[in-house]
Amino acid sequence: MNSRKNFGESFLDQLAIGKNCFSKRISSWDRTGKNYDWINIGPNKKVVIADIKGPGCIKHFYSCIFSFDPFYYRNIILRMFWDGEKNASVEVPLGDFFGVGHCKPRQLTSFLLNVNLGDQKYFANGLNSYFPMPFSESALIEIENESDIPLDYWYHLDYQEYDVLDAEVLRFHAQWKRENPTRVSKEIQENKNISLWEGINKTGKDNYVILDAKGDGQLVGILLNVDNIIGEWWGEGDDMVFIDGENWPPSLHGTGTEEIFGGGACPNQEYCGLFAGMPLISYSNHYRQTTMYRFFVTDPIRFRKSIKYTIEHGHANNYENDYTSVAYWYQKEPHEKLQDIFPAKDRSPVVTISEKKVIDKQIEVAKTIYSKIPRIAGDPEKGITQDSLDEFKDKLYSRASIAVKAYSEGRYDLALKEWEFVKGIIDTV
Repeated sequence: MNSRKNFGESFLDQLAIGKNCFSKRISSWDRTGKNYDWINIGPNKKVVIADIKGPGCIKHFYSCIFSFDPFYYRNIILRMFWDGEKNASVEVPLGDFFGVGHCKPRQLTSFLLNVNLGDQKYFANGLNSYFPMPFSESALIEIENESDIPLDYWYHLDYQEYDVLDAEVLRFHAQWKRENPTRVSKEIQENKNISLWEGINKTGKDNYVILDAKGDGQLVGILLNVDNIIGEWWGEGDDMVFIDGENWPPSLHGTGTEEIFGGGACPNQEYCGLFAGMPLISYSNHYRQTTMYRFFVTDPIRFRKSIKYTIEHGHANNYENDYTSVAYWYQKEPHEKLQDIFPAKDRSPVVTISEKKVIDKQIEVAKTIYSKIPRIAGDPEKGITQDSLDEFKDKLYSRASIAVKAYSEGRYDLALKEWEFVKGIIDTV
């Protein structure tokens, strides 16, 4: 008889093994028993969505937002605090945390993050995270709406309660960064913003820094957003990862940006995989926005003292573009205080003159909507009747969705025209 253990060795086998835990959920369900299963978060308001006592571990985090704010994915901040800590372990714009780059959602299907598009009439999409987030004493999660426009927010937090959590379990962290534009050194000014082959980078000192952390832990994922405002192919930048304070050369040195994210040479088609992908590519000629992710699930990048994950912006850092990123990692506490996140106005995506006209009109219309119809702004006791509101919203959302879609496709004249039409609808109220 073969005594060798043969069950429980695979990932799927774990589904058949009983767990010593209790399953729990916190969500935005309507406590009155009705069907208003969301919370409203007013302009510049902060809300605690979870205050859980441990030990435990968050297993799934679902979010869905409705707002007329064109940049709500960047204007909402997500913060997480473990075990009563004063400094957040997670501080990221909510959209970026879930893989929405440049405030432009695309279908994203991966092992750890999923963006599932809803009916675009309502331009509200399902955002899912499957990062395990353990805690021994408590987990506090807050959402801050740093916009002048209110929002409706649906959420689920599925977690497990334990009797005890192993003292060696690391804590989850995530941080957002931006450099706009990326800096080009004086030595390379004459060769900036062109495809460069002969430039030399043997220090990495001017690289864009995705993560610079101290402690004992492991990097498990990165999200990188590049707005290629220069044009042409921008992705010749290598990643260089310095572990535990090492000097040049680093422990990990790549061969180009697209290789990090699993793509073929100069990708110009969107793709998603379990561990790597480019869910957003604006144009086939590489102009404007690209969003990329890489999850180090089978190959976490281990560090015991520090990690500095960097990437060139163009070969030898010769491109001036807009780079934003999220790093996802686990480490022992305490962690260094995260770099202060930029104010909302400095987190917005880059916009052209034509784009700005549409955005300004959308914000103007949004503020008019919320001022004239308080029910939409979260006050169900004020404004028109529910039947009238439903009829009004149907017309409103239908035309607003056309405007949002036209903007995403670069048809700015049509987007502007549709927002003017929406304003006409509002003026009849």
